[in-house]
Amino acid sequence: QVQLRESGGGLVQAGGSLSLSCAASGLTFRNYNMGWFRQAPGKGREFVATINWSGGTRYYADSVKGRFTITRDNAANTVYLQMNSLKTEDTAVYYCAARLGLHIATAAGDFGSWGQGTQVTVSS
Repeated sequence: QVQLRESGGGLVQAGGSLSLSCAASGLTFRNYNMGWFRQAPGKGREFVATINWSGGTRYYADSVKGRFTITRDNAANTVYLQMNSLKTEDTAVYYCAARLGLHIATAAGDFGSWGQGTQVTVSS
């Protein structure tokens, strides 16, 4: 059974930084594309970033491009999201997701496994 556990969320002032981690278990991690999504109160789940199995291909939402960086460590079964220059509109619950296969994806429906989420709150 695939399990994803996010950590690293919290409260930060606008302009600050946070680093999220997602530890995966119950899977052969290198066979999975990994993604980060977020959901703000009253809104739908939104794509943030995704990385392919090798880490060689990454896609970002336009709203976070240049501020967020997704990386992975296949030896540690962990994917990371470094978030810099945070804005109040980045406030949301951030979810880690896993997608089996070689082809990278950005739609939430393409990911079969999800973590419980971690809250990120950016204050003004």
